[in-house]
Formats: sequence, structure tokens, C-alpha cells
Amino acid sequence: MDDDALLMLELVLGLPALVAAFSLRPWRMLNGPLLTPALAALALLPWFWLLPQQLPQGLQIQLSGASLLALMLGWPLAVPVLALVALLVWAIGQYDAAAVLSQWVWLGLVPATLALGIGALLRRFMPANLFVYTLGRGFLGTALAVFGAGLLQEFAQRWLTGVSLHEALVARWLMAWGDAFLTGMFSAIFVAFAPQWLATWSDRRYLQPPAG
Repeated sequence: MDDDALLMLELVLGLPALVAAFSLRPWRMLNGPLLTPALAALALLPWFWLLPQQLPQGLQIQLSGASLLALMLGWPLAVPVLALVALLVWAIGQYDAAAVLSQWVWLGLVPATLALGIGALLRRFMPANLFVYTLGRGFLGTALAVFGAGLLQEFAQRWLTGVSLHEALVARWLMAWGDAFLTGMFSAIFVAFAPQWLATWSDRRYLQPPAG
């Protein structure tokens, strides 16, 4: 796989996702309380994505935030917001368009989509309660989604890396827990103090009394 093939793969992943998200008209959700977290994401998330450009050469610490955004906004709105985050990173930072596209796909779109799938599995097979949401979707689900996205990226572009695949995956696994800690913490805080900022939260579903 060369650079052109990798770029084509990222376009094939990204463009249909944008079309699917826009087809659901997610901007309608901005008429309510989700406008605040959406604007907060646009103000804060680009600085997390810019971290690799600010750190010394070879020190690649990266936070995604995509799983938390998917919990807060829902997947249809999170996808275009993440695209706007990538555009801001392109405008502010030093990466070219291809590098920013890669960030949007592997740091934003893929983990947000994997988080959506993990959430659907938890809703299907796990009981509906507070701990399944905060620990399952917020903490462990984020770790799996971010690591899964990193795993797919490494397999897609492993020929570019100067380290072995094993070392790269260990680094991806460790970095995924940073996102998991932040997402689990903020999801618990928002459930307690601002549940209206979580499009995927439902008092009726997760706070229902046990049967019997």
C-alpha cells in the first residue's frame, strides 16, 4: 500500500460516513441542550489533536475524544463535528490536508463508530443500569474503541512505521486508557450533573427500578 492507496482508503471510509451522518439531519439536535457540548468540542478538541505537533520529535501522545463526543452528541452529530475539528486542526496546525484527513478518520471517525457498535452490543446484551453506561460505554468501551481504531490504523499503514507492529500496538493499548479514563470520568460527571448533555443517556432506561 502506498500513500495514494492509503489516502483512497481514508476517503472511502470518510466520505460515506459523512453522507450517512448528514442524511439523518443531525443539525436538528443543535436546537436543544446539545449545542453547548458541540461548541465546547470545537473549542477544546482541536488542541488535543494538535498535541503531536507540539511535543518533541518521537513523543507521540495523542488523545481522541471521539468516544466521549459520540456519547454526548450521538454518532450522526459527532461525525460532522469531528470533521470540523479536523478542519480547525488543519487551519491552526502544521499538518497538510492528507495528514489531517488521516487524523479525522483514525482519531475521530473510526473510534466514534466503534463506540457506537460497542454501545449497541451493551444495550442488547447487558442490563440497563448506571454502571453499564458509565463503566461499560464510558470507560471500557472507550478503551476498546480507541485501541481498535489504532489497531486498524497500524494494519493499514504499518509499512510507514519505524517500530515493530508489536511495539506500536503496546503503545496504542496504553494510550487508549488515557481516553478511557477521561471519557469514563466525564460521562459519570455528566450523568450526575448534566444528563441533558448526553444524547445517549436516558433516565427512563438506565435509572429504572429493578424488576420484581
